[in-house]
Amino acid sequence: MEKLIPFSITDLAKVTNHRSGEVKFGEKMITVPKGENCHNFLKVCEAKYALFGIPEDVGIRANYGRPGAHSAWESAIKSIANIQHNRFCKGSQIVVLGKLDVAQEMEQAKDLDFNATADRKLLSELVHRIDKEVVHLINSIIKCGKIPIIIGGGHNNAYGNIKGTALGLGKPINAINFDAHSDFRILEGRHSGNGFSYAYEEGFLKKYFIFGLHENYTSKNVLDNLKKIEDRVTFNTYDEIKVRQQKNFQQELNTALEFIKNDSYGIEIDLDALPNIASSAMTMSGFSVEELRQFVYFFGSHKNASYLHICEGAPELGEEKNNHLIGKLIGYLVTDFIKSRRELI
Repeated sequence: MEKLIPFSITDLAKVTNHRSGEVKFGEKMITVPKGENCHNFLKVCEAKYALFGIPEDVGIRANYGRPGAHSAWESAIKSIANIQHNRFCKGSQIVVLGKLDVAQEMEQAKDLDFNATADRKLLSELVHRIDKEVVHLINSIIKCGKIPIIIGGGHNNAYGNIKGTALGLGKPINAINFDAHSDFRILEGRHSGNGFSYAYEEGFLKKYFIFGLHENYTSKNVLDNLKKIEDRVTFNTYDEIKVRQQKNFQQELNTALEFIKNDSYGIEIDLDALPNIASSAMTMSGFSVEELRQFVYFFGSHKNASYLHICEGAPELGEEKNNHLIGKLIGYLVTDFIKSRRELI
């Protein structure tokens, strides 16, 4: 965990707005004591969930996207720290690890042009470097018996989440992805659009369900490839659920769960599936925040749910006066996930 920048008790105090008569998550969440070995502390601490951020958008840049997702972690931790600690959800269930040190990769990526072949190759190499660190950290968390909650960053980090969890458990895992896109593009060098296809090709991803695919933004090539492997990778579309109403949202939750529930699975959330949420690929049409919260609660409540990853939110691309709202949304999703698992702990 040498690439982890620890989040200290002092850091937590700085982002917590203390108020008389109230107890905030920031006053109860656990941090790794200064000087202690992170891995050893994780093994013995009582918190069940290990929270950390990946403040990068290198993978998004490599996928022709708009940068900005690096800003989600800072926004999220400020909001999470100020959630009320009460009988509905307790901050003491979370150990805040900090953030991955990706400053060097971000610096090297900032002047690269994805339209230039050589630069695109360099961007993919930087994503590959980040992959290694994500895999290592997730693997360590899983082996310590904790459940990772990851705040991205780009969706390229799904690869590291899946591989790290699979290595930690010693077996391939499944994944459910709430997303407007498949992120199952061709293996053309790593970026935010092919995390799942790389994990599948390398044997770390066993079964994969894409929930709410947007028909207008899924290529014929991807659809043809998915058709060939539909026993292991399948999907529904947003259009057939919400526009044509050929399928029912609640029934589709059950269908997806049936597909993945027999093995450990990761829950992947791409915030660009929600309308008007600042992200690299913003949409005007998509599921509601309430439907996403129901989705997280539904899939989090099963014993085989192994991690939660929330990515692609980009507060710095949002309205200047309201750029805290993405962090607040992430806070809701984190607590929905934890609340869903009360009976499993």
